[in-house]
Amino acid sequence: MTNNNNQGSYKIAVDAADLCYNRVDGTRIYIQNLLDKIGLVDKNNKYLIYLKGKVNKQLEFKKFKNYILKKSYSPFFWTQLKFPFELARDKPDLLWMPLQTVPFYLPKNIKVVVTIHDLAFKVYGRYFLSKDHFLLTNFTKQAIKRADKIIAVSENTRRDIIKYYQVSPNKVAVVYHGYNQKLFNPEKAKNTAKIEKVMAKYNINSRYIIYTGAIQPRKNLKLLIKAFKKLKDYYIYHQEFKDLKLVIAGEKAWMHEGVTKAARESRYSTDIIFTGQFETQELPYLLGGAELFVLPSLYEGFGMPMLEAMACGIPVVAARNSSLTEVGGEAVRYFHEKRLDDLFNSLVEVLKDQKAQKKMIKKGLKQVGKFSWDRCANETCRVFESVLN
Repeated sequence: MTNNNNQGSYKIAVDAADLCYNRVDGTRIYIQNLLDKIGLVDKNNKYLIYLKGKVNKQLEFKKFKNYILKKSYSPFFWTQLKFPFELARDKPDLLWMPLQTVPFYLPKNIKVVVTIHDLAFKVYGRYFLSKDHFLLTNFTKQAIKRADKIIAVSENTRRDIIKYYQVSPNKVAVVYHGYNQKLFNPEKAKNTAKIEKVMAKYNINSRYIIYTGAIQPRKNLKLLIKAFKKLKDYYIYHQEFKDLKLVIAGEKAWMHEGVTKAARESRYSTDIIFTGQFETQELPYLLGGAELFVLPSLYEGFGMPMLEAMACGIPVVAARNSSLTEVGGEAVRYFHEKRLDDLFNSLVEVLKDQKAQKKMIKKGLKQVGKFSWDRCANETCRVFESVLN
């Protein structure tokens, strides 16, 4: 990055407070991986990395010479109260908010770049708690209004931003996520000993299909549970899928009760396994042991779990909506997210056709080559540069 600052470099503030929470999700992985790479891409500018406590061990990031860690604890309203005070004191040239919120009170001379991950609360507002919906509505509106430049994680998210907020297209840049290539790859995912160890830990004792991610209504897991029941019912007399399990790997999030109830009341409840929270390092082995990966979401800003599954050499079945077709390309078997029969047929077609599976795996490994954290970091730094110069 080049600049005209007479001090020789700019000061770029980064809100990394989300790395201090216990839960690991896609947005926090995004922050972690970009901090791992930005210090390699941009060695000229200084980065003030603001934290509100100790970083989650699973979200630790590399420390570079031009990174200055700023720990500033506050028991509540950190972003809106304590963080603005720190910014007023440190006087950065640019503030990057990697989550879609911006402090309401900021010095006027600070440039702002904000990342918008999705507008699910606009499209499927009924699937959010009223408090969360209120906060997302107000914080996102303020963030988009205050930002000098917006990063959208997909073309679909960019279109939604322009549609719902009447933003100039020139204000929104698309920068795709990457994935951890060292963690998610076919060689690692097919480590038989590690797969068996992880399966034993979560009491998975036979073939299985898998979903990974949060357990909440927008993920459409009740439809998946119904499709799994239909699959087992339909083939019970042929014994073909008698031993098949459904693994739902992820933590319970808001409004999860409907999903857990549907699983509990299913005729095949004993074949549905909830792992709960798992270690990130276990994920490639959970994926590697599966027959296929299913992402039935009603809406995704990007769909990182699908990318991770393809990178592990696993066939993917996903809903045909939002950003999923954009990320999955021609490698994925898509279905309509509200049609049970469509999901059922998709599962059967992939599970029964080994030739199709091989083609999907080959296309998936080619498709993931379009995404990397190196590319994401480079393009993110170019957005910073466009705002500063």
